[in-house]
Amino acid sequence: MIELRNITKVYKLGEIDLPVLKGITLRIDDGEFVSLTGASGSGKSTLMNILGCLDRPSDGEFLIDGRDVSKFNANERAGLRNKRIGFVFQNFNLLSRTTALENVMMPAAYARPALPHAELHKRALGLMKLVGLEDRMHHTPAQLSGGQQQRVAIARSLINNPGILLADEPTGNLDSSTSVEVLHMFKQLNREQGLTVIIVTHDPKIAAFTDRAINMVDGMLSEGISEKLHPIDA
Repeated sequence: MIELRNITKVYKLGEIDLPVLKGITLRIDDGEFVSLTGASGSGKSTLMNILGCLDRPSDGEFLIDGRDVSKFNANERAGLRNKRIGFVFQNFNLLSRTTALENVMMPAAYARPALPHAELHKRALGLMKLVGLEDRMHHTPAQLSGGQQQRVAIARSLINNPGILLADEPTGNLDSSTSVEVLHMFKQLNREQGLTVIIVTHDPKIAAFTDRAINMVDGMLSEGISEKLHPIDA
């Protein structure tokens, strides 16, 4: 479970304090499928960085599984991030000179304790099959379509068996039909594997695909239930 209690984030601009997050209180239960949406400058990217343990709040409590992550140092946050959180990005962030399979295996290089290579290879093969790319595992990113690259990125995000999947504008570089395929994949992971999935998006049609939409306005939350009809799901 993820809990944020009165989270603030303030950046310094010379002598000026620039508040970006203003008293965020939020709970996301295990196994939820939620979206975090808002216009540019709403604070959603800053909140995403805190949720992903990439940054720490200026004040307030941020708990994952009951542990106050806001008190963790950088190494402790990195350890938790590697074990508990998988990331999917808009630009895929695949290594261009390595194969799809090698890209999927890459985050496990930083896991502790390290998996034996044979077990890691077997897990990566299973994830490539899960995303429907077992026949593309030896291709480099340049040999894959945008949708295929994003599926590789999803498989990579799962290699350390995280409980939380954080996707930052995951359909931003995809056409509408491929976007639907990727969103269905997130929903499948949520429904069948119980992953907590958080999609960060500026697009209300993407937000409407999730079970709960959390909207940000001027560094504060305006939360509602997303529509039952999903406009992007044609």
